[in-house]
Amino acid sequence: MKISKALIIFIVLVGTFISLPKQGSAESGDVYEVGDIVLNVRSEPSSTGPVIGKLHKGDQVIAFNEHYGWLQTYYDGEEAWVAAHYLTKENQENPISKSEPQELEVTGQSVYIRSGPSTDFAIVGSATIGDTYSTVETEADWYKIKLHDGSTGWIASWLTDKSIKADASKEKTGKKAGTVAEEVKGVSTSSPLDGYNIVIDAGHGGKDPGAIGLNGTEEKTVNSQTASEVAKVLSAKGATVIQTRSKDTFLSLDRRAEISNTYNTDAFISIHYNAFPVQSVQGIGTYYSSLNKDHALAEDIQNKLSGSLPLYNRGLFQEEFRVLRKNNAPAILLELGFLTNPGDYATIQTTGYHHQVAEAIADGLINYFH
Repeated sequence: MKISKALIIFIVLVGTFISLPKQGSAESGDVYEVGDIVLNVRSEPSSTGPVIGKLHKGDQVIAFNEHYGWLQTYYDGEEAWVAAHYLTKENQENPISKSEPQELEVTGQSVYIRSGPSTDFAIVGSATIGDTYSTVETEADWYKIKLHDGSTGWIASWLTDKSIKADASKEKTGKKAGTVAEEVKGVSTSSPLDGYNIVIDAGHGGKDPGAIGLNGTEEKTVNSQTASEVAKVLSAKGATVIQTRSKDTFLSLDRRAEISNTYNTDAFISIHYNAFPVQSVQGIGTYYSSLNKDHALAEDIQNKLSGSLPLYNRGLFQEEFRVLRKNNAPAILLELGFLTNPGDYATIQTTGYHHQVAEAIADGLINYFH
């Protein structure tokens, strides 16, 4: 940001040194901690903006944007702002530690070996369940291993029998703004979805009820129940979760895609349930738009859903749904059962179904990213 000469002269004349924070983008997913204060969460980047919540000492804020000293985050699924000068940025550097060589065994079904200690590095090989390697060193939750040809590579510890646990003294408790889950306790750096930004979209809402099922059940309500559970499970596995809506509000399809496109989104998942005039139609299916961008994500998650849920597997469908087509990130739409089919409906109404869905989605994402 450029400051005019007149402003510089004025500052010099009054003898005041002013530091103007820049307007722009924070690094996606930067984590900050609240200092010794009760911090107001506001709906606008201004000290006069309406207060929509409060954070306390030790609470964490995940910031996605910066505007003249205010950090933009999400609070209870809604866009929110907090004053940056009350926050301290978390130290995200992870020292490399040399360790005594040890043998580890791969526990993942199909695991990539990379050139460095994160999924951002190039794939240099692969391993399968039961393969064993000698470790050379560790960084965060990754092992550097000696490959059979004498070269080295990096493997995620959580895909081995020697998962690296976070130092308990560094675990944080309390509310975490920027995720949907209100409380994330003991977040471990070994979480398999750590570092990934996932947008969860509860379909329909507000004036749009979606499909109407048996007993007058509105799809928008069931979508919200599932989306909330998915957000909770993904957060517990380390993901940064952003919900397009956490309340019964109406959002256009373009706005849903816009929310996803605003951030460095790694995957967009729209949650839906189906309906049909013929009650015998049943099952779960996954929709994608782009063969290159979306198909792999759709396949991994549908495979996990069909393998975990007791409903009929309808498979994959390629459709030009607007919310998928307008999305820059890999994006899919899930139809998680028919509210008009008595069998599906009874299963969907059980207390454990939403959690089963959430765990299957998490497993599909882990498989997709790793």
